[in-house]
Amino acid sequence: MLVFTFPGQGSQKPGMGAGWVDHPSWELVEYASQISKRDVEFLLLEASAKELTSTRNSQIATFTLSLVILDAIERLGISPSACAGHSLGEYTALVASGALSFEDGLRLVGERGEAMQIANDENEGSMMAVLGLEDHAVEAACRRTEQQVWVANYNAPGQVVVGGTLPSLEQARIILKQMGAKKIIPLAVNGAFHTPLMEPAKSRLRKALGQVSFYDPEIPVVANVDSLAHTKGQEWPALLSAQLTSPVMWSQTLINLSKEPVTAFVEMGPGTVLSGLSKRTIPGIKSIPITQPDQLDSLVEFVAGNSKSLQEYISTHQGERLYMSERLITSPGTGTFDPVAELIKAVESTAISSTKNATFETNKNLNTFVEVGDVIGTVNGDPIRSPFRGILMGLLALPGERVTNGQPVAWLRSDVDSIVKNTQTVHQ
Repeated sequence: MLVFTFPGQGSQKPGMGAGWVDHPSWELVEYASQISKRDVEFLLLEASAKELTSTRNSQIATFTLSLVILDAIERLGISPSACAGHSLGEYTALVASGALSFEDGLRLVGERGEAMQIANDENEGSMMAVLGLEDHAVEAACRRTEQQVWVANYNAPGQVVVGGTLPSLEQARIILKQMGAKKIIPLAVNGAFHTPLMEPAKSRLRKALGQVSFYDPEIPVVANVDSLAHTKGQEWPALLSAQLTSPVMWSQTLINLSKEPVTAFVEMGPGTVLSGLSKRTIPGIKSIPITQPDQLDSLVEFVAGNSKSLQEYISTHQGERLYMSERLITSPGTGTFDPVAELIKAVESTAISSTKNATFETNKNLNTFVEVGDVIGTVNGDPIRSPFRGILMGLLALPGERVTNGQPVAWLRSDVDSIVKNTQTVHQ
């Protein structure tokens, strides 16, 4: 099986989106800017290293670019069997799995970044990677400082990240060197994430988490807090709140994922940090970083060469997870298609063709707004739910028609103004 992994803050770099500008998936960036009211394209193309170090900038930029890459991979028909994300990347993994809409994920990342930035402004901190010591030795060094420094990330064997106030980190550095650390590397982050110094950010994040919808993911997502796979949407608000001040159990996450027959870990984002950690933690499993469009071909070749059939990895989910200008909702199984009565009435009243081979033009009169999770019909009695928001433009299968697994049955089109208006914002 394939496992998709998504990086967190610290992997960003200036111009990280330049290679994707001419790819069709780049349209997601414009949409992200409209929803967030931030110039995400500027952050991905022109922002300086100093600007990207700011938490409020780096998180939204990394989140968006990772999902641009995910969309590009989904266009190839490749889908994962499980997902995991490192810190911020956990939000990306939830969108990738269908547990969270792109719009809500974007808003949560924006709120999280602001809350964490404010928490750091109140009590300035940072983080550093410690190489060459076992976990228990780093934990002991933190205790020996008797100040505000803690383990923040268990990244891989012999690689642990600590976070704390600047004076505490300096004291910890001296102790870690005395204990035999081979190398200590300051990280390009603006805060002591996943430590008690982030406690002031929790109330704002909890409020935001309470204003969005979580769904049961289509595939398991392994959580940072406990390194366990979770398949219930209702579990994620508490997990994401706890993640803010708890260490990221990344090496444990990889080990638990590898208990299944993993074919490869595929990293999607601006860097290759997670691929390096995967190789160090589980040396026998292939790690594939996708940072540029020219790496997509190698992923397809790998999948085709390491499965009985490429079709084993072709996505057969109900629709596509990301929201772009146009999306198809597909059947989750084989059987008789029965659209809900309201949609049949709406389609008939506006004379939109329901012939599956028809070419549709925008029809302003239909204006049937579909929310994430709305049932647009059934196939053999099983509900067909929309995994994204949009304006229903027409049906692609006739009522009573026999459809097959993965066959398109309805067509939606983006209407950004309606989405912004109809989507509850988590901002004040």
